Amino acid sequence: MVKLEKSSSKIRKFGPGEFFAMLMLIAFAITILYPLIWMVISSMKSYDEIYNDVWGFPSTWIVENYSIAWSKGISSYFMNSLIVTGTTIIVVLIIGSMAAFALARYRTRLIDLALIFIIGGMMMNPQVALIPLFNILSSLELINTRWALILPYIAYRLPLTILLIRGYFLSIPKELEESAIIDGCSEFGIYRRIYLPMSLPILLTTVVLTAFYAWNEFLFATIFIDSEALKTIPSGLMNFRDALRTDWGVLLAGMVIASIPMVILLIFLQKYLVRGLSEGSVKG
Repeated sequence: MVKLEKSSSKIRKFGPGEFFAMLMLIAFAITILYPLIWMVISSMKSYDEIYNDVWGFPSTWIVENYSIAWSKGISSYFMNSLIVTGTTIIVVLIIGSMAAFALARYRTRLIDLALIFIIGGMMMNPQVALIPLFNILSSLELINTRWALILPYIAYRLPLTILLIRGYFLSIPKELEESAIIDGCSEFGIYRRIYLPMSLPILLTTVVLTAFYAWNEFLFATIFIDSEALKTIPSGLMNFRDALRTDWGVLLAGMVIASIPMVILLIFLQKYLVRGLSEGSVKG
């Protein structure tokens, strides 16, 4: 009897507020997950089944839709997105972390002006800058090249990246930096041996945020790239639509393939994403 009383006392009781919050979280999870599950199920349906039985399971699971989507161009779109996204992430991490190091380490009027300039960069809407960007890229003969996407992606992700990493750098104890200087460590050595290793959560958070933006960006990818061989996944999937009849099963299969890398990335780095955003916002 004593053991039963002890075990029952360890059972946590939810209050009305916690129970309501749990219900809201479950409803939110269903809202997010159900469209994804529907997309996966519908990607293995035939054309007629998608229209006649939208919410049901397929009578025959047509896995061939994935091979058809891959052969119709998803393979090249996937590789282009991989190259563009990977290059954007690397450059944003290098430039963003170095700029954040300088902004966190020094305090001058020029640094304050640079911070204002960076915050202003976050307010620039891509739609507003579309025509000037197109003219600049045309004058540099970069239209219909991967750099036409990589350079704007870098420019639009750097302001947020710099502010996030700078906020995290400000939370690093100054004593470590002073000890490194006494030991004869250079400025670059402090950046490479102290700041970068201690800032892994915010760096991985930057990887996730930049990857999601570059992988899913549609406007620039549609306007700056006309060549079929250089299209990324968001703009390339538009070619799967036909004026008379669209094979929605193949199109949805292509969308599932396109979403897999980002889902995997978020699953493996989700704990760093939450930790990096929370700790990076402590100081500013």
